[in-house]
Amino acid sequence: MAPGCVLLTAAVVFVNYYRTKKTMDTIEQMLEAAAEGDYSETDFDETRLSALETKFAHYLSSSVTSVQNVAAEKDKIKTLIADISHQTKTPIANLLLYSELLAEEEMSRKMRGYVGTLQQQTKKLQFLIDSLVKLSRLENGILRLAPKQGPLQPVLDNIFAQYGSKAAQKGLELRISGTRSSACFDPKWTMEALGNLVDNGLKYTQDGSVTITVSEYEMFVRIDVTDTGIGIEEGEQPKIFSRFYRSETVREEEGVGIGLYLAREIISGQGGYMKVASQPGKGSSFSVFLPRQEGFLQNCQN
Repeated sequence: MAPGCVLLTAAVVFVNYYRTKKTMDTIEQMLEAAAEGDYSETDFDETRLSALETKFAHYLSSSVTSVQNVAAEKDKIKTLIADISHQTKTPIANLLLYSELLAEEEMSRKMRGYVGTLQQQTKKLQFLIDSLVKLSRLENGILRLAPKQGPLQPVLDNIFAQYGSKAAQKGLELRISGTRSSACFDPKWTMEALGNLVDNGLKYTQDGSVTITVSEYEMFVRIDVTDTGIGIEEGEQPKIFSRFYRSETVREEEGVGIGLYLAREIISGQGGYMKVASQPGKGSSFSVFLPRQEGFLQNCQN
């Protein structure tokens, strides 16, 4: 009798183990299929374990549907951004063209002031729309950063070519130190971020210079953009990277408060980070830290 009970117990344990293993294997296969994005529900019997499998299958089906909905929403956002960019280019270009034509006509001093204001506000609108389109593409993953190992000097040379004349027109000096440093970064978008920092420095500096220097650390390359401008109050320094934030002290200056936010998004998207050090009346220094080694950022390309 005893040997029979032992055999029966062993059989029951084996059957339960087999059923549990089968269920776990099925669930594992379902998870793998869901992870690969090709999950589809199959037929199950009416046992309790199979009921659990069915509920799990319904959950995964809902998850797949959610992912598909998110992808569809991203496609809609992508189309909307493209439409906004396309539909606003022509009207803004026409506004600039006709305001320039008006400026060439004979008119009173008062009317010339109105035309100047029209040109200024149109350029501001153009900059705002361009910035919002870039930011939306980054935030929604439509436009992806492509970091790769490369030298920093070409980027700095392009910055000087773009902003050197603007500095000279304002009576300022744009100084850029030579460097042999390399880092893992996206050249186009890093130039966009650094350009925003340089533009800010030139905007809020009335006398002196804007200087770019590069330093190497074990894991990062540091790029400092330092100006001799109005500086930033300590209490405001944590706020300046917020979207559309503008200090009361610079309300009268041109700007929309998105340049620093966009710069930080670009740098952090490449595995780097930004810091600021500033004293009111003595200028500011914005520090950009980029990964130095390509191994530090898995997505870095050679």
